[in-house]
This record gives sequence, C-alpha cells and structure tokens, in this order.
Amino acid sequence: MTENEQPPFTEENSPTDGTPAVRSLRELIDRVTGRSLESAVPQEDAGIADVVPFPFLALVGQPEMKLALLLAMINHNMGGVLLIGPRGTGKTTAVRSLPELLPQAPRSLCYYGCLPEDIEAGGVDAVCPDCAKKYAEDEPLAVLDQVRLVELPLNARLEDVVGGLDERAALQGQIRLRRGILAQADRNLLYVDEVNLLSDEVVDAILDAAAQGYYLVRRGPMSSTYRARFVLVGSMNPEEGRLRPQILDRFGLRVVVRGLPNRDERLEAYKRAHAYLTNPRQVSAEFSDASILAQEDIQAARDLLPQVEIPDKVSQQGLELVERLKVDSLRAEITMFEAARAHAVADARLKVTSEDLLTVAPMALRLRRSNFIDDYFTQYEFEEQELTNILDDIIPQKKPKKKKGA
Repeated sequence: MTENEQPPFTEENSPTDGTPAVRSLRELIDRVTGRSLESAVPQEDAGIADVVPFPFLALVGQPEMKLALLLAMINHNMGGVLLIGPRGTGKTTAVRSLPELLPQAPRSLCYYGCLPEDIEAGGVDAVCPDCAKKYAEDEPLAVLDQVRLVELPLNARLEDVVGGLDERAALQGQIRLRRGILAQADRNLLYVDEVNLLSDEVVDAILDAAAQGYYLVRRGPMSSTYRARFVLVGSMNPEEGRLRPQILDRFGLRVVVRGLPNRDERLEAYKRAHAYLTNPRQVSAEFSDASILAQEDIQAARDLLPQVEIPDKVSQQGLELVERLKVDSLRAEITMFEAARAHAVADARLKVTSEDLLTVAPMALRLRRSNFIDDYFTQYEFEEQELTNILDDIIPQKKPKKKKGA
C-alpha cells in the first residue's frame, strides 16, 4: 500500500444501507457520531445478568477522548491514555465500550510465552528449545486472538495484582504460583479506574511492570517472571486527589474530559442513554455494522503502522515544540511522535504531517511540566553559580598561556 492508496474501507465492505463508503477510520467516527437512533422497544427481563456494553460509536461528543482511545488501540508504543475529569462525563463508559473495537494480537502457544517477534529481535536463542524446534520446522509459535480489556479493581490487593501462591494447589500439598492481573493483561488493555486512589504498593508494581514489560514474583523458595506488555488506560476525578508524578509520567496521552457544552449534544446523549437503558441489545445492534468496520480498520491501521514515516521537517517541529515548552521528560517526544504516526495511519496515510502533530501535541504534552522541578533547578543553578564564584575567589583558575606569535 502506498501513501496515496485508500484504507481498508472500500465499496465492497461499506454498509449495505445505501450510505456512501468512508475512506478512513476518522471519517467513520465522525459520520456515526452524528447519527440519530431509532426508538427503543423495551426488552423483556429474563432475570439473567448479560452485560451488553454501551457502543463506543454511540458516544456523543468528546472527540479528543475518543481519538485518544482509538490511537492507543492502534499504537501500543504511545504509553497509554489518562482520562481526567469530573464524575458523569463518560470516562468509564467510553473505556468499557472498547472491547468490540479491539484488534487481534498474537497469543503464544508456549508455556513460557515465546513469540515470533522474540526470534526476530534476538534470534532463536531468545526462545525456549521447544519453540526453536517449532520455528525450524515452520510450525506456528502463536495464534491470533482478540485483545481484551482487563480491569484492575480499586480494592485489589498487591497479591491480586502481581500474583502469589496458588491456594488450591496448597490444599493438595503442592507449592505453585498463580498469575496476577498484570500478567493477565499481557498484550491487552489494562484499565485502572480511579487510578489516583490506588495504594502506593500497587502503583509501584504497575510502574515497574509498565517500564520493563515483565515483572518478578518471589514467594519463599518459589519465583517466576511474568510478561506484562500492556496498554495502560486510567481515569480519575481530580476532586478526589492528585496523581503521583511517577505514574502520571507513565501515561502517554492526557485528556481532560469536561461535560458537553452544547445543549443539543446533551439532549442527544440523554436520548441515547435512555434508549440503551430501555433495550441495550437494540442499541448495540444499531451500531454493530459500523463497529465491525471500525474494528477491521483499526486492525488494518495497526498492521500498517510499521510503514508510517515521520519526515525530518515534522520531527524538527516537534522537537522545537518540546524545547520551547521546556519539558524535561523524554517520554514527551516518544508519545507525541508515536501518536502522530497512529493518527496518520488512521487517516489512511503512511507519512506524518504537521497537521497530525498539531492534533496530538496537546494530548501528549499537557501536564508534563512541574513547578517543583522548575524551582528545584532554579535553586540548583543559583547554588552552582555561587559555588563557582567562591572557588574562583579562593583558588583562581590559571588562564591558558597564549602561544607566541598568536
């Protein structure tokens, strides 16, 4: 596929209701957002708990929040998304509506989690002997499976998060470790609601796993290392407390979610919420075709992402932006450029433009400066200059001798 070719949306896989085909994921989102719902018919209550998530494409307004979540599904190298806003603005609803759009990812068929990408990065020595043999015999090491949304409960204990001794095995006189939530989130989305209310030890465990892509569990004589390569999505209400700077820096995109300012949008949001509460299956069915198209395009964008390039002119603009904002964290550039690549491929392009940078830069760079760090370095520079002056006064530095004839 070249830079000017169209994305996966074509006449062949466009809706069959007479609507014209769309040319990109962003165009599909914009079109579906403005669509009206049919009147919902009440659904008979059978008394069975069957959770039907609110369709992502049925969310009204909040374009930045929806865009950030879509970019995170396309490019896991962005560093995840943090949604910041008051109660009732749709943060949790938006995240829990993602499973129907999530792409596929390779799942290892090996007990140790070996993947083909391990061999590509480090050769056959990077996988276990069984997988090395499979690779030599051209047998698959993994299968494609749907990415899942794994939620971290607010009341989760550290053992729930990282894992611990298997209690069932212990009853049978055996000692065995069980996987924790972080290991279950490997190659999935990990959602942490009210992330600012987590205990320090749980936050530290998440930080360690997010930074390394794996973590170690040691219980007595037993120890095990688990893979934990996940996309971190968090939400928080700033009224309930601030987020520790260490974990705030781990989130790539930061989205401030406010209430809908437009009356028409608020009324439409109410109508959709009412229809969903009346008959969630009917509302889900109305958006099912568009959701399938969006999922397919997210998958295609994810597959094409390695081909997306950033021209030198655009990268220099991004670096100048970070420099003028005086942002110290190198994650600022990583997030901004990776988000720009995802935004370009979502719009059916293989080359990043300045417009991509313009769209993602606010989400990537906001809340990255620290008044404390600024004051700290100001004080440091003052003391450093004072120390230099005193040293020069006590131990004058010898000036270099000029060469003859110079």
